[in-house]
Amino acid sequence: MDGVDVAAALASALLHASWNAAIKASRRPQQAMTAQMVLSALIVLPVLLWSGLPELAAWPWIAATTFMNVITIAALLRAYERAGFGVAYPVVRAVAVLLVVPLAAFVAGDRPTLGTGAGVLIIASALALLAWDAARDRGFPLSALGWALLAGLVTAGYILCDVRGVRAAGSPWSYGAVVSLTNALAMSWRARHDGAPWRQVKAEWRIALPAAIASAASYLLILWVWSHAPVAPAAALRDTSALFAILIAVIFLREPFTLRRILAVLLAAAAVPLLRSG
Repeated sequence: MDGVDVAAALASALLHASWNAAIKASRRPQQAMTAQMVLSALIVLPVLLWSGLPELAAWPWIAATTFMNVITIAALLRAYERAGFGVAYPVVRAVAVLLVVPLAAFVAGDRPTLGTGAGVLIIASALALLAWDAARDRGFPLSALGWALLAGLVTAGYILCDVRGVRAAGSPWSYGAVVSLTNALAMSWRARHDGAPWRQVKAEWRIALPAAIASAASYLLILWVWSHAPVAPAAALRDTSALFAILIAVIFLREPFTLRRILAVLLAAAAVPLLRSG
């Protein structure tokens, strides 16, 4: 991966952790999530008008990733209801990267170099350390762990669908715009009992609008990286969002910063040069 790809993946990670923290901190996370997804779709609509529709081969992947994303969001919100952000979010990202990395070569045909493989292994270890730390937390009940594990499992599925889809689409911008629209439609249908989408946007726009901007930018950035860069290191870098989540949880949400979490942050930081060199 070149320096631009590394920077884009890390920026995507920071943005992803930030908008998830905003949703978790809101008074009504379910409504805020729906409003965020609707606003994200509106934000990227001009991109679709500029880029045009994706190639036909991408549409089965669009359908699959939309279905999986709705499941992920539902499980993630359940985990957020039961545990702190700095606990639930890292577990989800750890599970996702631990599954994506070994499957990337099979699904996308990407063969990592020795240096890249070492960097991915170190980041996976850092995220596993976060997950272990979370599992030892008394404020992380088994029900929250179950929902976080489900969210991580399905997240890995939609990441792999996105990789195949964006490479078949002909343009990361067209693919990202269409998926944002289908996600918004699916989420609005799922949350229909909470009221019309425009009512949820009106009620939650103060949190949802900045979250939507961050979400749209994060998604388009990582799709651009996945459209041409090796999947395993890019996914590992993207899932350093778990480490940004720890910092956000400690600084803004006043959650504890344990020794194991400090070690995980240092491990992941040490892995970035390996991914860059690979």
